[in-house]
Amino acid sequence: MGLPSLTSACGSLGLSSSSMPTVQHLGFRCTPLDAFWVPRNRRNSRRGFRVACSSSSATDPLLVRAARGDPVNRPPAWMMRQAGRYMAVYRKLAEKHPSFRERSETTDLIVEISLQPWEAFHPDGVIIFSDILTPLPAFGVPFDIEEVRGPVIGSPIRSEEALKSLHSIDLGKLHFVGDSLRILRQEVEGRATLLGFVGAPWTIATYVVEGGTTRTYTVIKSMCHTAPHVLRALLSHIAQAIAEYAIFQVESGAHCIQIFDSWGGQLPPDMWERWSKPYIQQIVDVVREKCPGTPLVLYINGNGGLLERMTETGVDVIGLDWTVDMADGRKRLGSGVGVQGNVDPAYLFSPLPALTEEIQRVVKCAGPKGHILNLGHGVLVGTPEEAVAHFFDVARSLTYDSFLQDHAVEKATLVA
Repeated sequence: MGLPSLTSACGSLGLSSSSMPTVQHLGFRCTPLDAFWVPRNRRNSRRGFRVACSSSSATDPLLVRAARGDPVNRPPAWMMRQAGRYMAVYRKLAEKHPSFRERSETTDLIVEISLQPWEAFHPDGVIIFSDILTPLPAFGVPFDIEEVRGPVIGSPIRSEEALKSLHSIDLGKLHFVGDSLRILRQEVEGRATLLGFVGAPWTIATYVVEGGTTRTYTVIKSMCHTAPHVLRALLSHIAQAIAEYAIFQVESGAHCIQIFDSWGGQLPPDMWERWSKPYIQQIVDVVREKCPGTPLVLYINGNGGLLERMTETGVDVIGLDWTVDMADGRKRLGSGVGVQGNVDPAYLFSPLPALTEEIQRVVKCAGPKGHILNLGHGVLVGTPEEAVAHFFDVARSLTYDSFLQDHAVEKATLVA
């Protein structure tokens, strides 16, 4: 993942013979860097199934190896929010099951929804269909989801008295997550990486303190100054609960965990340093001790001002949103961490040749080591399924071998 001094145009990536007609050999400039589905009638939940947290293995799936920085032949690809409303099959299911909490807290529905993009597009990563707020009731924070308002927490925590409602996380109340991961692991075993995910303490706390979704974050930001001891206690409690939840996901079958600090980018960098980073580090330290071979990915929406600070959390991979240039992100992050992303989700509404070109540009600028191809944010509602299929077809067509050969020829030409 190191950055050479060469600053000329990136070489072209090779495209396999299976490439779609719209996958083209396109040139551009950036800073360079040295039979999928098991039928449902064969499913077996095997509730006793348990994956021991262990060190890395050469037999790990492509995405896991890329996250560790091991050599791979192409970039693995998945999409944030790859299961959801842009898919007709999901919309049809949602008509029968209109409650989001039912869909995200019922094992059979979780498995079916998680596998919808897998069966349609065969991504390299399958992420469990869930929500960052799902574990809240298991440690003392009940919530509802209303059609218009979204998440609603009836008793926000803003005082020492309110902190008394919190308790250690009861993982038994999250059995549907564990059961779903066990089934999904068997469904994709040997063919894809199973991803679990959690919310970062700051992001979860914004809901718990504000009482739901907010556009301003004024209550919790004010609390940093008016009741810092209460907020620190809340964040520490959330961090401990989420660390245990992440380990539970790994032991239930997740190969990899992504941490979403979705609203961390709403903080000024110095405030993120004080109010988010330490609690992400707390999670990373606990998970790393118990599950040393499990890659951890950190994504923050609006992270352009936080990249260097994000590396200090100790995660393996930093997710870049689409507002950060991939080549610039690589320079700023250095060689000690992988990257994920970062095609603008709006590109999936563009003509397919334009999408192909952008995918190639991102992959070339990321380089042939430690890159997971993804969007810079989640799939947008209304995204054409044809474009999602094309994204993954292009990803599978790319080969690093040809890229490295072209890069070596280009470097030799420049030196000469």
